[in-house]
Amino acid sequence: MDPQQIGKAVREARRSMGLRQDQLAGAAGVGLRFIVDLEAGKPTIQLGKAIQVLDALGCTLTMDRRA
Repeated sequence: MDPQQIGKAVREARRSMGLRQDQLAGAAGVGLRFIVDLEAGKPTIQLGKAIQVLDALGCTLTMDRRA
C-alpha cells in the first residue's frame, strides 16, 4: 500500500462515518493540517499520528510480508 492508497482509505472511512476532517482531527488528537496531508497521500507523515487517526476511525494497521 502506498501513501496515496492509505490517504484514500482514510478519507473513505471518515466519510462513511459522516465525519468532517476537523471532527476526525479532534477525535484523533491531531491537527486538521495532518488530516488534510494524510488524505492527500503525503509520503512524509508521522506514523504515530497516522495510527492515532486509524484508531479514531476504528481501523487497525496490519503488515504482511511480500512474497
